Amino acid sequence: MFDINKLKFDEKGLIPAIIVDAETGAVLMLAYMNQESLQISISEGRTCFWSRSRNSLWRKGESSGNIQHIVGIKTDCDKDALAVLVKKDGPACHTGADSCFSEDVFSGDALPFSLDGLYRIIGDRKENHTPGSYTTYLFEKGVDKILKKIGEEATEVIIAAKAGDKGETIYEIADLLYHTMVLMTEMEITPQDVIKELAARHCRKPNSQISGR
Repeated sequence: MFDINKLKFDEKGLIPAIIVDAETGAVLMLAYMNQESLQISISEGRTCFWSRSRNSLWRKGESSGNIQHIVGIKTDCDKDALAVLVKKDGPACHTGADSCFSEDVFSGDALPFSLDGLYRIIGDRKENHTPGSYTTYLFEKGVDKILKKIGEEATEVIIAAKAGDKGETIYEIADLLYHTMVLMTEMEITPQDVIKELAARHCRKPNSQISGR
C-alpha cells in the first residue's frame, strides 16, 4: 500500500487530481484533494474532493447522481499530482458535458484520430445538417438506408477477406465501422456502451459461451 504521506501537497494542503475515464482514457475533469478527501476516496471507492470555493469536502455525484467509481489512483514522478481512473455513472461536467475539457483553445493540423472523435463528428452531422455531407444524407434517408449500407459493407468485407487482400479488407472494415457508428448515433448507442458490453463479456466466468475469446 502506497504511503500517502509521501505525496507533496501544496502550501494549502491540496494536490491536483486529474480524473480520467478508465474505459476510454479521456480526461474528464481537474479537481483538488486534500489528505482527508483522498483517504475518503480510497476507503469509499468513489471520488471525493476538496472544494476551494466552498472550503469543504465534496463527494462527486452527491446531489447529481453522477458518481465516479475509482478503478485506480496513480501519482506522477514528482508525487505532486494524481491521476484518478474512474468508471462514471454520468457526465463529469456541471454543464452536462461528458468532460469538462470540451472547448478548443487551439487545434493543430494533425489532431490524433479517435473513435470517440469520429462519433462526435457523426453526431454533429446529425444535429447540424451539413449540405453535401454524406453522413447527413444517411440520417436524412433514415435507418433503413443505414442498415442497407451496413449489409453492403459487411458483404464487401467478406469478399475482400475471401480474396486474401489485406489492404482491401482493411478498407472495407473501415467502411463497415463508419456505417455502424452512424447506426449507433441514430440509435443513441455510444462507443462506451459497446466497450462496457465487451468488458462485461471479458469478465464472465470461463464456462461462458465466449470464454475462449
